[in-house]
Amino acid sequence: MEIRHLKLIKAIVEEGSITKAIDKLHLTQSALSHQLKEAEYQLGTAIFLRVNKKLVLTKAGEKIYELANEILNKLNETQSQIKQMVFGEFGEIRISTECFSSYHWLPSVLKQFHLLYPNVELKIVTEATHIPLQKLLENTIDIAIVSDTVKDNHIKYTELFQDEMVMVVSENHSWADKKYIVAEDFINEHLIIHSLPMETVTIHQFLLAPAKVSPKKITPMPLTEASLEMVKADMGVMSMAKWALQPHLKNTPLKAVKIGKNGLKRKHYVATRANETYPDYFQHFINFLQHEINLQWNIQ
Repeated sequence: MEIRHLKLIKAIVEEGSITKAIDKLHLTQSALSHQLKEAEYQLGTAIFLRVNKKLVLTKAGEKIYELANEILNKLNETQSQIKQMVFGEFGEIRISTECFSSYHWLPSVLKQFHLLYPNVELKIVTEATHIPLQKLLENTIDIAIVSDTVKDNHIKYTELFQDEMVMVVSENHSWADKKYIVAEDFINEHLIIHSLPMETVTIHQFLLAPAKVSPKKITPMPLTEASLEMVKADMGVMSMAKWALQPHLKNTPLKAVKIGKNGLKRKHYVATRANETYPDYFQHFINFLQHEINLQWNIQ
């Protein structure tokens, strides 16, 4: 008798009917009947009797059902123990990212990782978005994906990837034909940003603040699609990761303009608590992020 026969008998007993057992085991009626006949042939006796349209275990069936419970429970327990030995894969990873462009790639990468480690629960903690490093040190999250590093002996950074920020403008905008723009070009511009405070906005941190330049007007707009529509209408300019903008440039009046002569590059890191011993699946997850982000998204 095979494991599939034991699963069949257990399902029929516990589901209470052939129909429900078929659904649970994803078998057809004929396949289930065939497997049941196989099991009864190998035993040389019936496993079920039909009593008032119900299937009732025979004495032999009761013995087999008892055995099925013992073997299947032991099999499941052993499989779980082996998985844990090999991967240490039972647990939870709480993640947050300070950059909203990460939500372009994060969900699909998390989905792929979950297929490999189905017992590791992945939670995105959005309320930590503006202060991920603080929340990391408070143990509210386990991993922070950041581009702004803060020197702290309690935090360990692992480089993920580097990308380039560009300014997005309408094809009718005065910047559209420029090779690159500088801080002073913003003085009379309406800058559309994702959210405040300005200290978390990359273009402010790395270009405007060092040059002590403030745009004429600043508007927070948390919806990327809405911001792009405003830029298309020549109602403002916005910054965006070059790789995230690429799909929006096809057949639209949008143009990407380099920031500074050498471009505005930024590195992204995974931040973890330096003095904490994480389970092995955390390092598997970080390695997975490094590999899959570049493979799937062609980020550069």
